[in-house]
Amino acid sequence: MANDASTVFDLVILGGGSGGYAAALRGAQLGLDVALIEKNKLGGTCLHNGCIPTKALLHAGEVADQSRESEQFGVKTSFEGVDMAGVHKYKDEVIAGLYKGLQGLVASRKITYIEGEGRLSSPTSVDVNGQRVQGRHILLATGSVPKTLPGLEIDGNRIISSDHALTLDRVPKSAIVLGGGVIGVEFASAWKSFGSEVTVIEGLKHLVPVEDENSSKLLERAFRKRGIKFNLGTFFQKAEYTQDGVKVTLADGKEFEAEILLVAIGRGPVSQGLGYEENGVAMDRGFVLVDEYMRTNVPTISAVGDLVPTLQLAHVGFAEGILVAERLAGLKTVPVDYDGVPRVTYCHPEVASVGLTEAKAKEVYGADKVVSIKFPLGGNGKSRILKTAGEIKLVQVKDGAVVGVHMVGDRMGEQVGEAQLIYNWEALPAEVAQLIHAHPTQNEALGEAHLALAGKPLHMHD
Repeated sequence: MANDASTVFDLVILGGGSGGYAAALRGAQLGLDVALIEKNKLGGTCLHNGCIPTKALLHAGEVADQSRESEQFGVKTSFEGVDMAGVHKYKDEVIAGLYKGLQGLVASRKITYIEGEGRLSSPTSVDVNGQRVQGRHILLATGSVPKTLPGLEIDGNRIISSDHALTLDRVPKSAIVLGGGVIGVEFASAWKSFGSEVTVIEGLKHLVPVEDENSSKLLERAFRKRGIKFNLGTFFQKAEYTQDGVKVTLADGKEFEAEILLVAIGRGPVSQGLGYEENGVAMDRGFVLVDEYMRTNVPTISAVGDLVPTLQLAHVGFAEGILVAERLAGLKTVPVDYDGVPRVTYCHPEVASVGLTEAKAKEVYGADKVVSIKFPLGGNGKSRILKTAGEIKLVQVKDGAVVGVHMVGDRMGEQVGEAQLIYNWEALPAEVAQLIHAHPTQNEALGEAHLALAGKPLHMHD
């Protein structure tokens, strides 16, 4: 390896996804000399294979649904079908615009950007493109890839991952989605909007099982109404090709057939063969282990994003990357409160939450110390105008702060911003009830839920 000993960066980052580039941008802003190494495209999974493209598909699906259903609003339209080439053109234009902007940001901050497959070669260096890049500190941010199960081979043909689903050149006539978490229900929702017959297989007892059980039940009710089928509580056993599709068999012997099978059981860390273990970095099941300040057991190495066992969300990666950059620059940093991170599933209807589920709150504080209230969106004028159903559920420590906000309904992802302030500032219901929310907005429903919890409901029965 060639080694230019005259160049020692303050921070060398391996991986240019959400966590890596956030650390690079913030580090450079604070005066650190930063090198950023990425083997694919700057922006990583979120920009190119995750958050952005999936939400573009979901919005296209929303437009398709609105076209079919417009007559209920007194507007007559005709729906002629979904042009997947056109959908991909729209999606790719969104990605390209953001990608260009991100490239410009990195260049403007004077970050040394290196395109190539890097490998950790020592606690203070990364080898890439035949060169050794040295740094006083190394940040590992190599992200994740779609997972599968033993014996279930993702072939990109009839058995596909989310990566393949994002570039599918047709609307499948029928699809089985293995996994009822965020990725699974988002694709199920989009494909149903495009006209597919969809069945979701989830081994646990509810869709979006990490959410509050009430949110899961509301989503299941909405999916039934939309004609999205699902099978809960029984695990996958095997998948095999049929003459013109794929057949899935569950542990109880139930069989399901469809044109394609989407494996959406989550994402696993990219860490194999990258020199982590050889250089003494502590690992567990492929994840790099870190403390609350994102420090590994090796003093010169930190790690962030999907590579570490925290919430696999782009905005978590941003926060963790910023934390590392600020810590290395000598600023006082505060660990991420992962309960205080907003979580949104962008299916139709959306599921948004922040804080503790009711079950978790009872576990933490005791069942007799927790109260909850539900405000139905049917009592909210703007939600009625939009013809969306759902609820806002608040979880409170009795006579104390609101510790959980759980929302189901169209556009609820846009309401989670205020919800995270309520949780993170440990607001009392009476304090939120004093705030005047604009009418008519869906945001008003969040205010009304707090009015009710404070003992003075308005558009809600006592």
